[in-house]
Amino acid sequence: MINSVYSAVQDRYDCGMKYRRCGRSGILLPEISLGLWHNFGDQAPLSRSRDMILHAFDKGICHFDLANNYGPSYGSAEATFGQIMKSDMRPYRDEMFISTKAGYDMWPGPYGNWGSRKYLFSSLDQSLKRMNLDYVDIFYTHRFDPVTPVEETLQALVDIARSGKALYVGISNYPCEILDHAYDYLASRDVPCLLYQGKYNILNREPETRSILAKAKEKGSGFISFSPLAQGLLTDRYLGGIPSDSRAARNASLDKGILTPEFVDRLRRLNGVAASRGQSLAQMALAWNLKDDLVTSVIIGASSTAQIDDNLNAVRNTAFTKEELDLINQIIGI
Repeated sequence: MINSVYSAVQDRYDCGMKYRRCGRSGILLPEISLGLWHNFGDQAPLSRSRDMILHAFDKGICHFDLANNYGPSYGSAEATFGQIMKSDMRPYRDEMFISTKAGYDMWPGPYGNWGSRKYLFSSLDQSLKRMNLDYVDIFYTHRFDPVTPVEETLQALVDIARSGKALYVGISNYPCEILDHAYDYLASRDVPCLLYQGKYNILNREPETRSILAKAKEKGSGFISFSPLAQGLLTDRYLGGIPSDSRAARNASLDKGILTPEFVDRLRRLNGVAASRGQSLAQMALAWNLKDDLVTSVIIGASSTAQIDDNLNAVRNTAFTKEELDLINQIIGI
């Protein structure tokens, strides 16, 4: 079957999406970004991936978040994106903000993991080929390497930016103890960190408690959160038990042992707060991430265009009363 020629809708930036300034930079990111961690690899139909990416763009989502090993299998999410880039999105490249990362296991041997200069450069070259791109908008070191000198990893980011293969650089999953050095090293070489990417949601407050959010703002970096729905926990998926086709049932990146009766009761109580706000639990969880200016954007995953639309409704109400926030904290035990 031959796909029809894609033409983006004219009102894609006037359909309700809001955009936030990314730290001290010229970049504006949509409050909702689309991540390709799951559901876009070679185990998913290309037609469905295409529908979701084009639909997201038509809804004002211009930021697409990838990494070298997203799939499954490794590299296949980038390859899928590259096919869609070539067939449909090429005319819109200058409207798109595309990221990729390297730092986790990608290929065998000592140079296919962690944070060496060789790995970062080699991985980015491979990513660009898979995605049919000349450059990415931002390239991240995906995690802190405790063995490689951090200066080697950071200098690789500097040199990647200077090569033109990435317009901006970022860091992800770095411990708070190293952040001052990382931010200052990059800034002193005129390649400031544009974004810190970290896991942040109602259930996981580490960016708050470890001052990662505050440090990003202090250093002029944006913060973009992944797993805002706690891998599906902060949705209606588990309110009635563990569905047979869920990640928890398969123990696929989500341990079903967490779903004790007491934990499920907390989810149901959170769902009650969301209902009182006129939102689903997922919508409230996304809105909670965006309740103040410390978060630039949240990265959603999706398995359908309907799920994208449901998540986009979160941006309609990101304001919380003190009473609502206090109740949410009480429910989760903070």
